[in-house]
Amino acid sequence: MTDEQVINWIKSRRSIGNLTIPAPKHHQVEAAIECAMTAPDHKKLQPWRFIVTEGQQRHAFGRALLAAAQAKAVLEGTDLDERTADKTLKMPLRAPMIITVVTNMKYHEKVPQFEQLLSAGAAVQNLLLALKAQGFSTVWRTGPLANEPEVKRYFNVGDEDYVIAFVYVGSSHCTMPTREDIDTTEFIKFDS
Repeated sequence: MTDEQVINWIKSRRSIGNLTIPAPKHHQVEAAIECAMTAPDHKKLQPWRFIVTEGQQRHAFGRALLAAAQAKAVLEGTDLDERTADKTLKMPLRAPMIITVVTNMKYHEKVPQFEQLLSAGAAVQNLLLALKAQGFSTVWRTGPLANEPEVKRYFNVGDEDYVIAFVYVGSSHCTMPTREDIDTTEFIKFDS
């Protein structure tokens, strides 16, 4: 591929919400995570973990999300209606595989936590591109329940760490609209 083809391929990445089988095989997931782990990582702290949820385990994840939604509703003094509860329970069924990315912060005097968080975010982007390169579609989700205590407990995430991505992965048979040209004018300032 030429440089221009690579750039256009990266710009063609899109989030796809409706995903179906096939999902990546385990060796494909491992290859994608290997790419994720090449993200910029000051002092090589590897401030991330990846949890792959598939098959029937998606139902257990749905129950954790529902428990989080119910607990949040109680704290807010509201009721969780049946429709919202059912939708929450079924969220993980929107794809055949979910790769949850969580931080694994390490203390280092030269690497503040915000830098480790950004490194983990860069790992997610590499993960998305590596899955796309293998022919899979993805969508990066989090939402208001991602860091509720029940969800963090489900993924064994400590108080100082975060659930930063639910990467829904699978296949899509929809025709993707082309992305409009991106105008970067308002976002760049060149100082010389």
